[in-house]
Amino acid sequence: MAAVTHPDAVPVRDAATVMLVRDTEAGVEVFMLRRSQRLVFTPGAYVFPGGALDDVDREAAVAQVCVGRDDVAASRLLGVSSGGLAYWVAAVRECFEEAGVLLACGADGVPLDFDDPLTSARFRRHRDLLNGGRRTVVDICDAEQVRLDVGAIRYFAHWLTPVPAPRRYNTRFFLVGVPPGQRPLHDDGEAVDGFWIRPQDAITRWTGEDELIRPTRECLAALASYARTDALLADLTTMERVADVQPRMGPDGAGVRVLLPGDDGWEAAVRDATGADG
Repeated sequence: MAAVTHPDAVPVRDAATVMLVRDTEAGVEVFMLRRSQRLVFTPGAYVFPGGALDDVDREAAVAQVCVGRDDVAASRLLGVSSGGLAYWVAAVRECFEEAGVLLACGADGVPLDFDDPLTSARFRRHRDLLNGGRRTVVDICDAEQVRLDVGAIRYFAHWLTPVPAPRRYNTRFFLVGVPPGQRPLHDDGEAVDGFWIRPQDAITRWTGEDELIRPTRECLAALASYARTDALLADLTTMERVADVQPRMGPDGAGVRVLLPGDDGWEAAVRDATGADG
């Protein structure tokens, strides 16, 4: 499944983002990262672990180490003809690379547990080698006799970066409860900090577009309506399709801003982009 292109626009890269959630006495919390100021794309922004799909995510060998969902089921859920499983694989890989959580299980179906110091040390080494391009998720699965638990990961949202953004992504958002025996930790590379936070607290704390880009803010708003992760996961399990969201760009006093249906300026932005009413 090749990257999407748009006439007279930059290529659109396929990407996957995963929201790790947990229950606390204060309600649902989600794990977030702060991106380094050195990065070109959204420097300093608060995000969920994720990134662009790699070629290796689409390889047939990866499908052989996945449990709980095959490419037919994954593609049907995403509304694509084939290749949908690669998004789930990318979500697992990015989550391990950026947050240190590997969504995998043994032959018994039990999620990986890093509480044992020796196990934790082995997987830290796997993560370092994966980030350095010297190991793949298939290598890790083979070495540790585990499988990627893609069946535990729920599809949450679909966003397509609007024209004329200088970088465009066709991003699928996923959600999963953090395995009990694993604790997220940022990689000190692209991410300079990582922490758990209540979705509503994140929305209240970071009000600027530079801090929370629109897709992240909208996903947080959806999470904020849930008091427990079991209800959230149950709703996502019964959902056959999620809405495809393609924002538009519209002018404001500072330049441009991202618009969604219902926002002031949405209809004018659609007419400018397509020459038709929206």
